[in-house]
Amino acid sequence: MSAMHLAQLNIAHMRAPIDSPELAEFVALLEPINALADAAPGFVWRLKESESDPTATVQHEYGDYLLINFSMWESLESLWNYVYRSPHLDVLRRRREWFQRMAEPAMVMWWVPEGTIPTLAEGMRRLERLRTEGPSPEAFTYKDAYDSSEAANLPAAAEARK
Repeated sequence: MSAMHLAQLNIAHMRAPIDSPELAEFVALLEPINALADAAPGFVWRLKESESDPTATVQHEYGDYLLINFSMWESLESLWNYVYRSPHLDVLRRRREWFQRMAEPAMVMWWVPEGTIPTLAEGMRRLERLRTEGPSPEAFTYKDAYDSSEAANLPAAAEARK
């Protein structure tokens, strides 16, 4: 069985346009926080809008005020350590300054075979699946996490290994 990586997608609805004064402090934090993620133990990949502009946010078709973070990690533990045991936590604690509260899940995780890069569309489908069907090996949260062995036997993982 091949190794699995953890894909994670999280979204946030900005309180104002990304170039507004209300979000200026958040935008200033993007470069150091993204650099911290890129250097974190267990980090594999993240979707970037630009290789040359570390403050560029991912452009997409899901709404002008929707900010997207999409990345992959070697394990649930490596993602947890970055999110909750690094300076990222200080930024996370301030999220209400820049983003609206969401009534439904804003983050989803799932396992993918090592070497596979999922698409943003797949991530959005998995988030919608989590919202409509609840947690499963195909779409889960920290609270209801599944380990990679449960996902390795799913049809999508078997198809990716072919």
